[in-house]
Amino acid sequence: MREDGNGEGRRVGPGADPSGGVSDRGPDQPEFLDLERELTVLFRRARAKQGEMAREVHPDLESAAYGLLVRLGESGRQRATELAAYIGVGKATMSRQLRALEDLGLVAREPDPADGRAWLVHLTEEGRGRVAKVREARRARYVEQLSHWDRREVAELARLLNQLNRGMEK
Repeated sequence: MREDGNGEGRRVGPGADPSGGVSDRGPDQPEFLDLERELTVLFRRARAKQGEMAREVHPDLESAAYGLLVRLGESGRQRATELAAYIGVGKATMSRQLRALEDLGLVAREPDPADGRAWLVHLTEEGRGRVAKVREARRARYVEQLSHWDRREVAELARLLNQLNRGMEK
């Protein structure tokens, strides 16, 4: 083990780059086994929480649609094709989800002023309020669950997750 700048132990051994970088010796390195295990737990818990949050927005909301609402809340009006690409689903799936969200009064469509053949999707006031309430409650749970963490650790975790997410988009 080698100590890093935070006094935390970090593995240095076969397949590890002593300078702290990642070498290309394969996925059987202990760091990647640990990462795979912890991400599996995190993703399983996130899927379960996403279902809970979707039901908090609306009892009839599908779990998968929650991320779509969050995206619209953060990015504003978007075409359905942009949303489908971002979420990683086909146009037919996106159309079905948007219809369901419209039926629940959470989203609305309007003609795209840049292209009269296309539509822009946006949160309704009802949708915006419900999503904001659920996200605020989720952030409050994070504050409670991570209250024993140093704020710099929380910021570092957010930075590293952002770096991971950006790398996965490539």
